[in-house]
Amino acid sequence: MIGVTVLGATGSIGVSTLDVLARHSDQFHVVALTAHRDVDKLTRLCLRHGPRYAVMVDEQAARELSRRLKDQGSTTEVLAGAVALAQVAALTECDYVMAAIVGAAGLAPTLAAARAGKRILLANKEALVMSGRLFMEEVQRHGAELLPIDSEHNAVFQCMPAGFANGLGTVGVEQILLTASGGPFRERDPASLRDVTPEQAIAHPNWEMGRKISVDSATMMNKGLEVIEACWLFHTDADHVQVVVHPQSVIHSLVRYVDGSVLAQLGNPDMRTPIAHALAWPRRLAAGVAPLDLFSVARLDFEEPDLRRFPCLALSYQAARAGGTSPTVLNAANEVAVQAFLERRLAFTGIARVIAAVLDASDTQAAESLEHVLDEDARARGLASQLIESGVVGS
Repeated sequence: MIGVTVLGATGSIGVSTLDVLARHSDQFHVVALTAHRDVDKLTRLCLRHGPRYAVMVDEQAARELSRRLKDQGSTTEVLAGAVALAQVAALTECDYVMAAIVGAAGLAPTLAAARAGKRILLANKEALVMSGRLFMEEVQRHGAELLPIDSEHNAVFQCMPAGFANGLGTVGVEQILLTASGGPFRERDPASLRDVTPEQAIAHPNWEMGRKISVDSATMMNKGLEVIEACWLFHTDADHVQVVVHPQSVIHSLVRYVDGSVLAQLGNPDMRTPIAHALAWPRRLAAGVAPLDLFSVARLDFEEPDLRRFPCLALSYQAARAGGTSPTVLNAANEVAVQAFLERRLAFTGIARVIAAVLDASDTQAAESLEHVLDEDARARGLASQLIESGVVGS
């Protein structure tokens, strides 16, 4: 039996992972589930899946979870705090780690999984965006396996030949094409984006996601972070990664070869497909996903992204090319700005303005250590908060 720890169990990726695991309980068992503070949801998941450990980052929530589970006769041991996240990611009885904690909070436990030599199912972009070189070095040093869960990167992985880690040129790959739905504002007049509400921004046309990642999709920052992530996963640079707007979200990404061939991975927009792929690789598992009906799809459209409508995508390419700590700064400023937007303290268009201002005020440095990365992250967050509170970049 393969032991699995799910970091971020109450989010959409975590829930989808548990759905796939439950379909194959003869092959997998749940070792640990973690959440930030959603006691109700984690209680239900623990009672259903029976993990040995449950972690709540919020200590008060952990106490309440422990009380509820004991009342139900559960033997799950409840741990509290951020340190416990790293502990359950490195447990001996854990073979695979689903890294699905959104944001910078997922970096430390994902690094712990790498240092413990686990198979990491990477749904947390920030591990590579914030500390790509450091993270990849830890994966290699400790013999960990890294399999991408983002539908786009998973699709690229499926379309890549063996040996791509030696350089895309050595295996005949010319370019990676990352598809993007374009989000809810693909056809909206850019001049009207200032008036976008949080409710409108999180209403993704194709995918059901959390609030933060839904806003990132609406700004296309999500795709920008994926460009940076793709550079590390596939050992290339930003000039070899092209974003293609594909509204139907049927082609999840493509790989172009030097002989003119383009390989694509298609499927219904359901995250259980890449999750099942990574759990079973190099085999295949049933995921509970309906097969793609090409006759129903009927057509596939492609557009070049409009950088005037999506300035966050342009800022992401800027940070990717600068390298070093620039992606860390980009991600930190974005997280602060998105939270301010969701709290109605910042206009939708202010998100890109905050990020641009923080990048302009930051010197690109080599990311020498995790401590250095976290220091830069904290500095960028502080600057972004100051800019928002001052109202200098409010729209």
